[in-house]
Amino acid sequence: MPSDPANSSPVYKRVLLKLSGEALMGEQQYGVDPAVVAQIAMDVREIQGLGVETAIVIGGGNIFRGLAASAQGMDRATADYMGMLATVINGLALQDALEQAGVLTRVVTAIEMRAVAEPFIRRRAIRHLEKGRVVIFAAGTGNPYFTTDTAAALRAMEIKADVILKGTKVDGIYTADPMLDKTATKYVSISYLQVLERQLRVMDTTAISLCMDNGLPIVVFDMRAAGSIRQVVMGEPVGTTVVA
Repeated sequence: MPSDPANSSPVYKRVLLKLSGEALMGEQQYGVDPAVVAQIAMDVREIQGLGVETAIVIGGGNIFRGLAASAQGMDRATADYMGMLATVINGLALQDALEQAGVLTRVVTAIEMRAVAEPFIRRRAIRHLEKGRVVIFAAGTGNPYFTTDTAAALRAMEIKADVILKGTKVDGIYTADPMLDKTATKYVSISYLQVLERQLRVMDTTAISLCMDNGLPIVVFDMRAAGSIRQVVMGEPVGTTVVA
């Protein structure tokens, strides 16, 4: 572990940050809280300043959740496409906040909508990262029945990211939900298989399996703590790491 982060280099060169749509709500019941989005933008700007190439995959649950709509009788594919469009709205909001913070940003979508974002082309996305731009991957994988967790794992491997940073409302993975069970204990490190066997709700099983098959580590940490992304990329003992 770096003993003096101020004088050391980041342990990751290229990261993929996975955010839920709910992360943008703050204390609201719905939508996007501009103050929360601005704070995320400042945290991303901080690691960009360290030379870390940053990609982001964002969910849409603060606006529309396809699985919930499907459970209420809507066609699953239609509901999932609507959820993908919600992620584009979030991506544009985050892009605006990042560019107001002085960070060049590109929104790249799996569903073509050229008036507001670029279509996903793998080599072009990598080139944006190499030029120091933040790349926001929106619209999931472009396919129904796949979550934004799976999209994060897929995009991370396509751009050859060193790690997935999963920002949540808790400071790591616990033996049980710490909000409900006060005896729950936190894992410092855990294997992919243990996550699957114990049915821990880190990411969905498809995403975990993809990461396991390709040896891509996941760090789960508290997104709400200011400066937490910087701590993770500097190798400080923050959150829980999922590895082989």
